[in-house]
Amino acid sequence: MNMTLSKRLTLAAMLALGAGMMSSAANADTSKLIIESGDSAQSRQQAAMEKEQWNDTRSLRNKVNKRVEKEFDKDDVAFDARDNCQQSANVNAYWEPNTLRCLDRRTGRPIGQ
Repeated sequence: MNMTLSKRLTLAAMLALGAGMMSSAANADTSKLIIESGDSAQSRQQAAMEKEQWNDTRSLRNKVNKRVEKEFDKDDVAFDARDNCQQSANVNAYWEPNTLRCLDRRTGRPIGQ
């Protein structure tokens, strides 16, 4: 996990302050027991960062899936167009794989489908 310098300094200051409080508290006579829930600002921040990462990853997956679907649809249309061209009654029709078009041998122009 990448931490900025200010976050590291803040964490170090918090740890030093906590250690100082623990050492002074160790000398005091206490009769209270404090149980922490584990729900700290750091754990909430970590959860927020993980959620943000998850959302970014999901967004990227959706974009990739849309791109794949678009490419599939494009190939599917070209496949159907090639079949129509090859089954055409026009004896001069031929399929041009580079342009994915049905062309007339005599004129080189596209044949309307």
